[in-house]
Amino acid sequence: MPPDAPSPVRRALLSVYDKTGIADFARRLRSLDVELISTGGTADTLRDAGIDVTDVADVTGVPEVLEGRVKTLHPALHAGILARRSREDDMAALDEHDYAPIDLVVGNLYPFSEAVQDPDADPETVMEYVDIGGPTMLRAAAKNHFDVGVVSAPDQYAAAADELEQNDGHLSAPTRRRLAEAAFAHTAAYDQDIDAHLSRASGADADGDGDLQPTYNVALPQAQSLRYGENPHQEGALYGDPSPFYDKLHGRALSYNNLLDTSSALALIDEFRDAGPTCAILKHTNPSGVATADTLEEAWHQAFATDTQSPYGGIVVVNQALDQATAEAIDEIFTEIVIAPEFEPGVLEFLTEQDRRRVVRAKQPARGTDRLDVRSVLGGLLVQTRDPALPPAATARDGWEVPTARAPSDDERADLDFAWRVAKHVKSNAIVYARDQATLGVGAGQMSRIDASELAVFKAEKSELDLTGSVVASDAFFPFADGLEAAANEGARAAIQPGGSIRDDDVIEAADAHDVAMILTGQRHFRH
Repeated sequence: MPPDAPSPVRRALLSVYDKTGIADFARRLRSLDVELISTGGTADTLRDAGIDVTDVADVTGVPEVLEGRVKTLHPALHAGILARRSREDDMAALDEHDYAPIDLVVGNLYPFSEAVQDPDADPETVMEYVDIGGPTMLRAAAKNHFDVGVVSAPDQYAAAADELEQNDGHLSAPTRRRLAEAAFAHTAAYDQDIDAHLSRASGADADGDGDLQPTYNVALPQAQSLRYGENPHQEGALYGDPSPFYDKLHGRALSYNNLLDTSSALALIDEFRDAGPTCAILKHTNPSGVATADTLEEAWHQAFATDTQSPYGGIVVVNQALDQATAEAIDEIFTEIVIAPEFEPGVLEFLTEQDRRRVVRAKQPARGTDRLDVRSVLGGLLVQTRDPALPPAATARDGWEVPTARAPSDDERADLDFAWRVAKHVKSNAIVYARDQATLGVGAGQMSRIDASELAVFKAEKSELDLTGSVVASDAFFPFADGLEAAANEGARAAIQPGGSIRDDDVIEAADAHDVAMILTGQRHFRH
């Protein structure tokens, strides 16, 4: 069994691309009489800071070659890292070849993920950012963490130096293991970035075309430890980096369910990026009401009117700067999360008076940021390309077909487009009634489309909203004519659905019989 307390750190190898804090860390190592070995750029940085350092080439006896492509790949370094201190034969091998142990490796890698973001970078330039020696050193040290420490990020420097100073140059076994875990996670994420880039570049999946590859790899750092998961008896954590998409400006940390709701809200409001003032209210990832109006305050009141009970404790999201009048209207009921791209002067201060409320600033649009949608199932993961936000209304309507005798009017088309965008974000089976760019009834997550339609009608009646002259949207085709007939009987004058049922002709005939204009989009939007 490897010893719990190996020899103190006497010799360290430093080779970093990101030189943040490296001089201060090296200076603290030297104060402990640690010999420092380093590569070109890192060695220059340390010397400029007045710190004694030995070049790697002086240890290996071989200069850097191939413009620095080969500098640390040498037995003098890797034998020193990998030698097991408790094995007499390992230590004898070091003596035989005149190699010395290396007790600490400090490294971070070329910024490959940044390089691929440069639209002008050619493939050969990008591949120069694939680090070879760095991952090899980190992995070697992490493998031999029973004897060797490995520091793979600048934010680890202070704690590592503190422990070395407090423990006569030793790193404890738990610390070495924790640092090894971080190093392996770092190299795994790095390899995943390279794999993802090459996969995107090839554009080939198992069938030779598309975004899905034969192997799905992902390595994401933990961004947030959550109090619990969907329920208090479940553990939860957030992995990845949500910071490009939103900032939490006020309130307690977002919970597991808050994060789901926030993601759903941002995806829904993205459908209205080109619309006038729009407000959406969500509960349990479903929109309870959505409206576009002349002002945000009016949009809020119309969205709230769809369902005046569900919004309590819900999420409100708007598509433009939140003004004081709308904020005060929202404040009339308890709203758990308020999301806006900006806040007019004084609004943020007003919203943060409520301690229980979370306030979030939306940043980068949700569309086009992640091509894949991933969900867990028993035995594996389901991966699909994401259902992207719909294009602006004029473009979205290009593929629409009107199979009925009566075509929708311009106002009906506008309402159909609105209802279709909302229905896309309602759990299936989904039915949405709307009029004048505002929802009237939303039927979500029902086992049959008739049930969803009846629920939407019930909710409209409960809110005392008249469906006369409304439009109705269905996220998938009407399987039977009775669904269309029921909508017509409630007052719907136009309908939008994907089409594709073997009974489309029956549904079209029923629409004509009730003078209902209908659009077939040719694309469904199931949301399970």
